[in-house]
Amino acid sequence: MTTPRPIPLSADDARRIALRAQGFLGAPDRRAGVRGVLRHLGAVQLDTISVLARSHELIPYARLGAVGRRTVDDAYWTDTHAFEYWSHAACILPIEEWPHFAFRRRAYRNRPHWNHELPEGTYDQVVKQLRAEGPLTATELGGAKKTSEWWDWSGTKVAVERALMYGEVVCVERRGWKRVYDLAERAIPAALLHDELDDTECLRRLVRLAGQSLGVGTRADIADYHRLKGEQFDAVVADSGLVPVTVEGWGKPAWADPAALETAPRGRHRTTLLSPFDSLIWERARTERIFGFTHRLEAYVPKPKRVYGYFAMPVLAGGRLVGRVDPAREGRTLVAKQVTLDGPKAVPAVAEALVAAAGWVDCTDVRVERVDAPELRAPLTAELARALA
Repeated sequence: MTTPRPIPLSADDARRIALRAQGFLGAPDRRAGVRGVLRHLGAVQLDTISVLARSHELIPYARLGAVGRRTVDDAYWTDTHAFEYWSHAACILPIEEWPHFAFRRRAYRNRPHWNHELPEGTYDQVVKQLRAEGPLTATELGGAKKTSEWWDWSGTKVAVERALMYGEVVCVERRGWKRVYDLAERAIPAALLHDELDDTECLRRLVRLAGQSLGVGTRADIADYHRLKGEQFDAVVADSGLVPVTVEGWGKPAWADPAALETAPRGRHRTTLLSPFDSLIWERARTERIFGFTHRLEAYVPKPKRVYGYFAMPVLAGGRLVGRVDPAREGRTLVAKQVTLDGPKAVPAVAEALVAAAGWVDCTDVRVERVDAPELRAPLTAELARALA
């Protein structure tokens, strides 16, 4: 069997393919709404940080516009539409993908060492309590922590998180940001509640899905989407349905979703702020390669060492990343604590993104505190004033 010759793509081809695959180019399917976004992306990352909104709310906002925040949560968590599990990180995943994470559940069950000790009998007690009373939070199960330190889990929390990893328990929603746990036998549809797929079939499916969600990517890009190992990718890529390509300037082998190559990506998209955890940009090396844009979350960087701000949100406009905004809220004012602009041409786009985001979170005003290029402060302020008038 001969290896197919890679299809050549320009850097712009790859960028547009990636934007379409991530739901930014072409008209979004508004009838499918938030659930359609989740299925299209295959995974929506969760994170504790909430500035304008939590990241899993910002993902559909960036693609669909001002979706009601309650609507977003209801779309994820009602009608057994999704489950939370470890993918790229802690992610909301379409419920139909439950069988394809069997390889990871098996790996957790066979894991020899853990960071937290599991007190004897606690696991069985947690499962018994959920069977009798569930769904419950860790607090309702008996307490999540031994002390106030975030890492100092109680035996109950250790047990229920272990059960989550094993697949005996599933997170059915977030309530006040706390996981709500129930038995998988109740929460997962019977037709999906199995671990019958072997590791190869699971990995082949996840590599194919990652390739579809990215449109085009390197080995590292595609493996990273669901946090697979490079050798896991290598074992299944030939049978995944993805096709080899070369991309101008990438310097590494790449693969693409064949459907993404059938038609040229066309269309416009919203000018929008992006969550730092958006799957369009969550992998730093890929973001630099595709957009020539250095993206780094600085929330965990000591304040004196931050360059762009605590929760700097890239601004997507015209298929490019044109700046960053580190936002905050004071009452009904959206505060741009720090704005970084990719030159004067970025001013209207950044103003548009700020005003749109303010309206979404029910703010009536926007205040700019610091602009990296002082000479652009006045034009940005003037553009904001026009947009808010």
